[in-house]
Amino acid sequence: MVASRRRKAQGLTHLDARGRARMVDVGDKDVTRREATAEAFVLMRRETFNAIRDGKVPKGDVISAARIAGIQAAKRTHELIPLCHPLRITGVGLDFELLEARAGGRDGVRILATVKALDRTGVEMEALTAASVAALTVYDMAKALEKGMQVGPVRLLAKSGGKSGDYRAGGRC
Repeated sequence: MVASRRRKAQGLTHLDARGRARMVDVGDKDVTRREATAEAFVLMRRETFNAIRDGKVPKGDVISAARIAGIQAAKRTHELIPLCHPLRITGVGLDFELLEARAGGRDGVRILATVKALDRTGVEMEALTAASVAALTVYDMAKALEKGMQVGPVRLLAKSGGKSGDYRAGGRC
């Protein structure tokens, strides 16, 4: 094995001693309550924003479609991200906030995705995936009105449960 790959593998949980990807064995970890919240934004022109707000997007109800897509995405994260474990998700919630532009900025939609589970590993990736897919669905539903919408940023806001402790954006709790 190449020495540089061996050095990279040291201390990385998803690589074996030979530097090959592996799924971490969480079988000996305690089952605990896990929760994570992520946010995503979709920025757009005022006309697109108004159509979403007023329910006048040709494809239909943007927020309802994005909510269902986000829930489905959380449940299928392990099928999309190779080294994620399938989890016993106990709840997924998505909230949407319509944000009118301030100081010449763009209007937008803020998406908050919260995922809860009772399991041996965290749900951060499920929350991030839910928020991301919901944002992509907003784009898909409204792209006939505007192709220049901006998706992002996407970030983890908070997580709780597990050995690594709690986290809140901007610093540890």
